[in-house]
Amino acid sequence: MIIATTEVQDINSFSRLESVKEVYGIIWILVPILTPVLAITTGVLVIVWLEREISAGIQQRIGPEYAGPLGILQALADGTKLLFKEKILPSRGNTRLFSIGPSIAVISILLSYSVIPFSNHLVLADLNIGIFLWIAISSIVPIGLLMSGYGSNNKYSFLGGLRAAAQSISYEIPLTLCLLSISLLSNSSSTVDIVEAQSKYGFLGWNLWRQPIGFIIFLISSLAECERLPFDLPEAEEELVAGYQTEYSGIKFGLFYVASYLNLLVSSLFVTVLYLGGWNISIPYILVPELFEINKADGIFGTTIGIFITLAKTYLFLFISIATRWTLPRLRMDQLLNLGWKFLLPISLGNLLLTTSSQLLSL
Repeated sequence: MIIATTEVQDINSFSRLESVKEVYGIIWILVPILTPVLAITTGVLVIVWLEREISAGIQQRIGPEYAGPLGILQALADGTKLLFKEKILPSRGNTRLFSIGPSIAVISILLSYSVIPFSNHLVLADLNIGIFLWIAISSIVPIGLLMSGYGSNNKYSFLGGLRAAAQSISYEIPLTLCLLSISLLSNSSSTVDIVEAQSKYGFLGWNLWRQPIGFIIFLISSLAECERLPFDLPEAEEELVAGYQTEYSGIKFGLFYVASYLNLLVSSLFVTVLYLGGWNISIPYILVPELFEINKADGIFGTTIGIFITLAKTYLFLFISIATRWTLPRLRMDQLLNLGWKFLLPISLGNLLLTTSSQLLSL
């Protein structure tokens, strides 16, 4: 049976078309996954560079300047160096817990980014329980740190893991109570709805002005959850060598730093979303009505404007966090627990009671 040349060409072109469609299908699956990963990685690298430059400025010294222009590639160089370091496992430790602990910490923090709206239509999962999903996911992080400390078979590592768990429990409760107050004001637990509820009056409609006490409690609690100075007791160098990181080397050691900066970035983004109006322009629409159209714009232009505004507010909070690290001394463990249980918890409960009362009176 002889097949005509034109039929063979049609079959080949059809097979090529099908293969092209399969390639495009794979690309459209990978793009939504890889884009946030690349964006978050870039954000972490920028935070590391900012912290080094700001700390150098505060201490009146020169920061990194050789790896790339203005030392911006220094964090990338450090990460590459850690990739080629020897991976050492403790001979008498639990190697499974030791190996899986850093991964649990990083993955649980990465999942938190799924409910953060970066712009009007740029959110991976607009859930009705978005803010509480973040709390649930972030509570997994100290489990990974405790596993790392226990699996190391080192007293300093284990003490660091215990401190991380105690610190997380102490400050998650005030943090959750602040989220309840925000949810009551916005009549929703969705991060997108919370941002929309602050969009009417520009910066005058921010929850920062309606919840000043809650904002301060959230600020302190988020710094404690990120284990930043003055709350870096789980890895206090003078007391615990390096805490739960003591026995780690290579890429696993680097994962703890990645988790720390990822947690700092996600906390800053939630401060922006919950208290600073998210992607909304800060100028009231009553003064400049044209801004309403810009803020609600769709497409690449509106998304770009929203991302820029969100990141500008986020990095403002990051600057405050970095400056705080080089300003305040470290607390003792008893002072840290007293601050969480004896001060922040009662104040956050009172703030929730006032918010509930005001919402009931406004009905």
